[in-house]
Amino acid sequence: MVHIIAHFLVNVLWVECRQYATNNKHQIIIDITTMKDFNYYAPTEVVFGKESEEQVAQLIKKYGGTKVLVHYGGKSAERSGLLDKICGLLTAGGVEFTKLGGVVPNPRLSLAQKGIDICRKEGIDFILAVGGGSVIDSSKCIAYGVPFEGNVWDIYLGKAEPKEMLPIAAVLTIPAAGSEMSESSVITNEDGDVKRGYSNNLSRPKFAIMNPERTFTLPPYQTAAGVTDMMMHTMERYFTKDDDMDLTTDLAEASLRNIKNAVFAVLKDPEDYRYRAQIMWGGSLMHNDLTGCGGTGDWATHQLEHELSGMFDVTHGAGLAAIWPSWARYTMHENLRRFVRFAVNVMDVPNDFTDPEGTANKGIEAMERFYHAIGMPINIKELIGKDITDEEIKEMTRKCSRDYTSTCGALKVLKAEDMEAIYRMARG
Repeated sequence: MVHIIAHFLVNVLWVECRQYATNNKHQIIIDITTMKDFNYYAPTEVVFGKESEEQVAQLIKKYGGTKVLVHYGGKSAERSGLLDKICGLLTAGGVEFTKLGGVVPNPRLSLAQKGIDICRKEGIDFILAVGGGSVIDSSKCIAYGVPFEGNVWDIYLGKAEPKEMLPIAAVLTIPAAGSEMSESSVITNEDGDVKRGYSNNLSRPKFAIMNPERTFTLPPYQTAAGVTDMMMHTMERYFTKDDDMDLTTDLAEASLRNIKNAVFAVLKDPEDYRYRAQIMWGGSLMHNDLTGCGGTGDWATHQLEHELSGMFDVTHGAGLAAIWPSWARYTMHENLRRFVRFAVNVMDVPNDFTDPEGTANKGIEAMERFYHAIGMPINIKELIGKDITDEEIKEMTRKCSRDYTSTCGALKVLKAEDMEAIYRMARG
């Protein structure tokens, strides 16, 4: 009932905002537009629940796989017994496989190139990612590269577009990136510490196996960073100039509230299946485009963070938390009504109709308190443990702006000088 009332109150705020705009120095830009036409494409088969990994061999055969690259990260997949179980199930199911481990957070181009070579040499026709977003993203890069005649990095630089790729699938162990249902992947090139993302519907996994029990052993920091990442996937879509998308917006707000509440439950009890399941399913829904249908995503916070994690090799979710409050304060007047709605409907901030800007700021402050409550930073100094230099800010700005030739963002289109200003605001 509280959220129904809050939703009604926020929707009548338009009149108040207009009056406020005439009496205050800040111009409030509210562009009420028609919901955009869209195509919604989410072809991934989801197999969710306890012991769902038991179906892995049958699913690979269903989607045409005969010889598989099992791609995974560090020792946790081995230590937990999951890797051995998956390999045993493949053997029992008559599916040949080759293993390649070693994926690290902010997955590296060099390992993907090694995977490409292995796949070509061994005649691999299917890639199975066992892990989280980094493993899935590395798998996508390999899958692009096997049939591609050029350098796979050119795809991530936007110099080439793949026409085909090997099919991939995922056994998810770390809910965060949403890569198990999305068209996106991100790779870091160690040569220059450059991190680039690429999106193509070809890369949506054929199936995703999700057993919440496999997330019970995630450390608190990794759990919190994952939740931050998945929430940001929806927030990047939510903060838009497109206001005529009420059902999508309601879905986004409900998803954000649900995950925000669930993280406290699992930090208290890591083996709480109910809330681990909410988080695992939420991570997929928040990045399979459902919470953005009919709108235009922003994605500036992600692009700004890519340069941060590329330079300092920090956890992606934590980097997003360090950047977002500064981005929000820098851009909120592009659609103040949206930030007020977020404050009231997601962060439970009382709506002061006489001061929309104050309500919006309180929403940002509430988000900062949430980040701190789950162990996330709210600025760069907290993130990396030291002051960032002017030279480092300028270098990140150069990379983010593609040598001062490109902009980012949609709520507010950020030029290089805007990017630098946000980095400076976020330094702490």
